[in-house]
Amino acid sequence: MIEPVKSGADLVAEIRESIPGPGVLYIWWLGQSGFLVKTRAGLLVVDPYLSEHLTLKYAGTARPHVRMTRAPLAGGDLRDVALVLASHRHSDHLDPGTLPVLMAASPGATLMLPESLLDHATSLGLPAGRLVGLDDGMTAVCGGFAVRGVASAHEGLDRDDRGRHLYLGFVIEVDGRRLYHSGDGLAYDGLAGRLGTDRFDAMFLPINGRDPARGVPGNMSAADAVDLASRVRPRFVVPHHYDMFTFNTVPVAEFDREARRLPDGVEARVLRCGERWEITP
Repeated sequence: MIEPVKSGADLVAEIRESIPGPGVLYIWWLGQSGFLVKTRAGLLVVDPYLSEHLTLKYAGTARPHVRMTRAPLAGGDLRDVALVLASHRHSDHLDPGTLPVLMAASPGATLMLPESLLDHATSLGLPAGRLVGLDDGMTAVCGGFAVRGVASAHEGLDRDDRGRHLYLGFVIEVDGRRLYHSGDGLAYDGLAGRLGTDRFDAMFLPINGRDPARGVPGNMSAADAVDLASRVRPRFVVPHHYDMFTFNTVPVAEFDREARRLPDGVEARVLRCGERWEITP
């Protein structure tokens, strides 16, 4: 089991005591695709998977979800969260074991997610009055965070019967900084154009790739993530969606090798679970 750099009460204290200055972001990787971002505007959490929901669900099946990295926190440990983003329905992103207790512990938090999933979210016990639905190209503002939905292909650009996308990534703007979190997805034709021409401070991209033998939808490979970052040219590119389940991961060394191709001005940043990273102006 991979142990987080910091966890439990120590991590909670670090989050609480980290006071960002103007234009500064503190970022913690929570494992899988989960990140916590602290700015002067408050706390933002994206795709937190902090439970054993999938390990328990698939125990004894042909596709066991054996956890590789210990959760650094429980959902109820995260208090004073302003905004939560959930990119799609899969439980390692919209986690029934994390989000209800997180939303209860942070009664002022709003959850943004694909509009197509609003009914599903309420079926999990999430409060309807604190949900904001997004679709591709839609922007919502909450507590100083401006969030725009960007369609993700996991593996297709799938829609519900009302034409609403099932999978989203998010462009996040706060305090002069600009981030892109992909959720899950492939680097489909047109994605770079949807992201726009304004420079990102960081892009958070999956690297576990796609293998039909796994029996689950695929994502960008490490090479795909580096190719997309080379086109969009953020200040930093951060890999995610690895080291969580033994059947659906890749060694992060693959990303390290591919990252040697990044153009000047684009830096790879590999985070350890529970590690604090600082982005400055």
